[in-house]
Amino acid sequence: MERVRSAVKQIAHTQRSQWLSTLSPLHLSLIPLLSLSSSLYAFSLLCRHLLYRFNILHKHRFPVPVISVGNLTWGGNGKTPMVEFLARSFADDGISPLILTRGYGGADEAKMLQRQLQCTSAKIGVGANRVATAAKFLKQYGYVNFDAISEKPLSGGNPKIPPNFGQIGAAILDDGMQHLRILRDLEIVMVNALMPWGNRHLLPLGPLREPFTALNRADIIVIHHADLVQEKDIEALESTIRKAERNPPIFLTKMAPIHFFPCRDISRIMSLRAVENMTVVCLSGIGFADSFIRRIRKMGAAYVDHIDFSDHHLFEYKEIEMVRARLQALESEFGTKPIVVITEKDYDRSPETLQHLNHYEVLVLCSRLQFLVYKGRTEDRFKKIVRERLSIC
Repeated sequence: MERVRSAVKQIAHTQRSQWLSTLSPLHLSLIPLLSLSSSLYAFSLLCRHLLYRFNILHKHRFPVPVISVGNLTWGGNGKTPMVEFLARSFADDGISPLILTRGYGGADEAKMLQRQLQCTSAKIGVGANRVATAAKFLKQYGYVNFDAISEKPLSGGNPKIPPNFGQIGAAILDDGMQHLRILRDLEIVMVNALMPWGNRHLLPLGPLREPFTALNRADIIVIHHADLVQEKDIEALESTIRKAERNPPIFLTKMAPIHFFPCRDISRIMSLRAVENMTVVCLSGIGFADSFIRRIRKMGAAYVDHIDFSDHHLFEYKEIEMVRARLQALESEFGTKPIVVITEKDYDRSPETLQHLNHYEVLVLCSRLQFLVYKGRTEDRFKKIVRERLSIC
């Protein structure tokens, strides 16, 4: 199954004009079935949107402002880091946010958010029925008017803790763009600068979850991993986005590595220099592993190998044995013990399984979303737009 997933992903990331010259017979044999499935998916999308447009299916309004963080394509767009950034910003300003997430892949992203935000007022609701999940949390903790909590939310300051600190002041939909059931006050769409549209086909033939016209619903568009591409690529991407009718503001972000921690002792913080001049194996089951691998290479590792699985992949013991064999081969080749580096998401999904690599150092890379200054667009400007949109809801 993992081989089929990998083949589908490669097709989605290969331009149609290059299929015959670059894809294997296995890949080519899958295309007719994937093409038919994409047509059926497009029809189901149209029907679903019509059902909501004509109020056959009803949308729900929460008593607090709602921010949706989503994307037009599958995986690796920075949705969860943006959710963490927003939740931390709200919590720092005395606003208790409720994060609503489906909990894909054993709820790895939810577990990661819980660990990252455990010392804040953020609350995390996990479940496919996000309306019911929100209702439960709102009943349990209560809610408060957004503007009543703080005069300057998202200001970056540290106000005194208000008396209604535990009450929910805003809701954040993780991967919310296609969740039409909930009305939102702000739609943030994340775009992967390294692989923005793939082959431009809808799922499963391509990576698009909706047609390009869906960008017309965006209030803000964020180009993620912008530091890993050239400025001309950003300009070309921005030109494509500007074709949307609404012409939303565009911001640039990156994942900024901050430190490592070892799997065997998560309380221990290690410098990013821990991989300098070392042989490293990047092990991951994330949406877009290329950005992770590039960042490790930029840290000065002597040699970087990588083993990639599909997004949300739960590592099995036989796969850990395969990783161990790769590590032993590298140790024999280079004469030094390699280091395994994984992402936080991989750690939170499979902490027990990774213990089977106990003969090798397994480091978890901790990173945080960071805004890049581009044409006057800054983190402060982003926060100001969020403030304005949520205050008028």
